Amino acid sequence: MTSISPMAPLAATINVALGGAVGAVLRYQLGRGMTRVFGPQNMVAFPWATLTVNVIGSLAMGILAGYLARLGGAGEQWRLLLGVGLLGGFTTFSSFSLELMMLIERGQPAMALAYAFISVLAGLSGLYIGLILMRIAA
Repeated sequence: MTSISPMAPLAATINVALGGAVGAVLRYQLGRGMTRVFGPQNMVAFPWATLTVNVIGSLAMGILAGYLARLGGAGEQWRLLLGVGLLGGFTTFSSFSLELMMLIERGQPAMALAYAFISVLAGLSGLYIGLILMRIAA
């Protein structure tokens, strides 16, 4: 039986950082490009760029997760570079979608529903509290 040695922490960190930098730039450029094509008014009326990034990121995360499942532990550097880094920098919604689907596929629909509800409610609440704190501090 062969054991899979984990990546060195520095190499793993570099993979995540490089992927995250590329993902963040891709997200920014996609938003700029969509604004140029559809116009600022349309992009402000509805968060099309964020929706697009979330859907593309979720699709990419599904493809990546399926591919990495075939590789087993041999794909750890790709998981860190592309999943955690690139897609994490592009959109964290893709990670949320993957984790939610994993709960559903494990036969835990109640846990999946609770996770989705708590994630959205807690995220919005955190954002709202942050806005209130900054308005108070102003």
